[in-house]
Amino acid sequence: MKKLLLVFILAANFVLGQMPDISNVWLNNSKPYVGVIGNKAKELKLKITISEQNKKNDQEYFVSGYSLVDANYAKFEGKITISKYKDAKKKGTVFGEYEWAEENKGKHSGVFKGKFIYTFRWNKKTEQVEGQYIEFVGDWKSYDGSLDFKTNLKNQ
Repeated sequence: MKKLLLVFILAANFVLGQMPDISNVWLNNSKPYVGVIGNKAKELKLKITISEQNKKNDQEYFVSGYSLVDANYAKFEGKITISKYKDAKKKGTVFGEYEWAEENKGKHSGVFKGKFIYTFRWNKKTEQVEGQYIEFVGDWKSYDGSLDFKTNLKNQ
C-alpha cells in the first residue's frame, strides 16, 4: 500500500511541479546495492542507511551509508539529485545524478560521482509498484587523484 501511495503521489506531484518525498526508495529495502568497480570488476557493495529529502530543494536527497570493496570499508555521505521524470501509463522513469564522498582514510578513499536511473512498473489491477530497478553508473576517484575507476551499482 505504501508503494501505491508513493507512485500516486509521485505522479500527481510531478504534474503539479512538486516532488514527493521518495527517501525510502534510496534505502533499497535495507539491502545493499551490488556492483563492480575498476577494470578487474572487483565486487562493490554500497548500502544507504539514511536518506532525507532536502527541505529547500525537493529534487535533492541527502544520503549516508557505507561502501565495501574487498576489506576496504568506508562510511560516506552525499546527495542524489533528480533531474528528470518520465511517466508512461505503465512505467515511470526517474533520472538524475549522485555524488557521495567517503571518509578520508588514505589511498583507498574517494568520491563516487555519476548518473542514475530509477524505473518502476505500475500494475493497475493490484495497484502496486512492480519491478523496481535502480542503477548508479559513474566513477570513483581517490582523494589524492592516483586512482580513478568506473563503477556500476544495481539494486537487488
